[in-house]
Amino acid sequence: MLGLVFQSAFSQQADSLHFNKQEPLYLYEPVEPVKFKVAPLIIPAVLIGYGFAAVHDNGALKQLDLSTKDELQEDHPLFAAHVDDYVQFAPALAVYGLNLAGIKGKHSLMDATFLYATSAAIMGISTHFVKQAEHRLRPNGSAYNSFPSGHTASAFAAAEFLKQEYKDVSPWYGYAGYFVATATGTLRMYNNKHWFSDVVAGAGFGIASTKISYFVYPYIRQLFAEKKTQNFTVMPFHQDGANGLMLYGRF
Repeated sequence: MLGLVFQSAFSQQADSLHFNKQEPLYLYEPVEPVKFKVAPLIIPAVLIGYGFAAVHDNGALKQLDLSTKDELQEDHPLFAAHVDDYVQFAPALAVYGLNLAGIKGKHSLMDATFLYATSAAIMGISTHFVKQAEHRLRPNGSAYNSFPSGHTASAFAAAEFLKQEYKDVSPWYGYAGYFVATATGTLRMYNNKHWFSDVVAGAGFGIASTKISYFVYPYIRQLFAEKKTQNFTVMPFHQDGANGLMLYGRF
């Protein structure tokens, strides 16, 4: 049995702690299993399919990649902005910002964190192996790992994460996240790091990764929550001159 006390202010040690008459605040909240549906995966599957088709096409799809690159480079030949290295994470950071502002999402912050981590793992593993398998040359000739766009996949995974957490609060949060993700993909093309089809497929991989994570996470959570995490609670307390929280766990 373990008890850890976190105080919000310094004070002299008192003989006893006085706990507030509030219900314990559990670190984890129940996560209901999600029924698997094919429909939510149709759009990302189409985006991924388009990307694979363009990689192996020598006709119209390849010409679209080439013409898009030529047009962007002709209009902005010296464009070089690295903001896309950072904005890809903006939708996910918004989830934490909104929680800190008191606007709660669908899940507790702890569960939301694990959901995002699951999505990032699925996205990272899948895009890595596809990059290695396709071995596509970047438009600037710098490397053979162009397809799909990892930055775009990361941005759309984060955007879908923001949408899933806050779609019941307001759909505009999701719209904002997808706007940022689209901007990230556009910047990858302006920087001459990816072809148009790389970005399209990257969006598909990102969206699919998050949707899959929301399906599998409740089952992953059940493997651990029943035995360990449900034994932890956070209880508020008041001690002379200070307020705080006690993390209480049983092993």
